[in-house]
Amino acid sequence: MDSVTIRRFTADDRDWLVDQHGRLYAQTEGFDDSFGILVGDILDAFLAEHDPELERGWIAEEEGARLGSIFCVRLSEKTAKLRLFLLVPRARGKGLGKRLLETCMGFAKDRGYQGMQLWTHESHKAACALYKAHGWQMESTKPVHSFGQDLVEQSWSYRF
Repeated sequence: MDSVTIRRFTADDRDWLVDQHGRLYAQTEGFDDSFGILVGDILDAFLAEHDPELERGWIAEEEGARLGSIFCVRLSEKTAKLRLFLLVPRARGKGLGKRLLETCMGFAKDRGYQGMQLWTHESHKAACALYKAHGWQMESTKPVHSFGQDLVEQSWSYRF
């Protein structure tokens, strides 16, 4: 993964990211089409409204092939939200998730945010282990029915 670059997200990445989220979550967790639609809505809002000084998205790429993403968006004046953290299967377990997470957290800290939040599902064990290893704290869990599945939703936070 030494040849992997992490670059800024652009509008040209939107459809790839929607497709990857939709397909990967359908394959691995049985999510229905509503998940891809949600990702599209999140990206459309980001493209239309984000403040590039305080919010950013990144794409991990190797030799022109996209491997993953992560986003930092403003939740409040003091808190950023981590969103759309994804690695394609061939990029997992090689330290790229750590690089993406550290890029996002470093950006948030450099922009003066005092903390970060995220939500995920308990089934994302590798991501949750990465969050915990980087000092994130799980704040709450709750059973939900989302994307056609019974899931356990988790909220996590981090303080700089």
